[in-house]
Amino acid sequence: MQPGKTADAEEEAPLPSFSVQMSEQLGGARGLIESSIPITLFIVVNFLGDHFHWWSLRTSLIVAVAAALSMAVYRLSRRESVRHSVNGVFGIAIGAYLAWKSGDAKDIYLPGMALTAAYAVGMLASVAFRRPLVGWLWSVMLDKGETRWRDNPRLRRAFAWLTVLWAVVYLAKLGVQIQLWREDAADLLGVARLALGWPPYALLAALTIWQARRIIRDSEPATPAVEVARPAD
Repeated sequence: MQPGKTADAEEEAPLPSFSVQMSEQLGGARGLIESSIPITLFIVVNFLGDHFHWWSLRTSLIVAVAAALSMAVYRLSRRESVRHSVNGVFGIAIGAYLAWKSGDAKDIYLPGMALTAAYAVGMLASVAFRRPLVGWLWSVMLDKGETRWRDNPRLRRAFAWLTVLWAVVYLAKLGVQIQLWREDAADLLGVARLALGWPPYALLAALTIWQARRIIRDSEPATPAVEVARPAD
């Protein structure tokens, strides 16, 4: 097989199925679980310790950080991807440090709130500069680094309004968390962190993938019908 033909075949390879792309984007069921375990443990352990006076905030922080580290070490020992585990370790570690220094459980959520604000601002800025961030994320994560979306006006417009939608959802999430943080509602803040985390993200990812795939499919040239030669009379 000639090198040129191999390259062409790779470029023309169809996109993975919708379910496969969603799994890659979300890290699969295991990725969802691993990214939620440390903060879920903190919410439960801190609630028990705070309301029943069984242990201090420090114990709750240690449990959460230990859970994140344990999952990362386990992944490394099996030579598997540690992307979700490492994200969990850094997020929990920074938040735990802030909560430990202030003595207030609600401060463990500050890094996540700051990251949410950065996402929203970055997305809106990318639309203003006509380089919608969702388009670049689609290219890097789901389209093998291809930038064909920039040459497709429909895809550019779709990624622009999708980026704005992502930013609005992030801002709404941030608004709820800020209000709960100001009210010192640490338990409700933890619940909101979980409820406003993966569920809306999964819906946005599904909408983005569906819309991009639909436009790409509609933009592909139609396959000409093959006429069957009729035998001569």
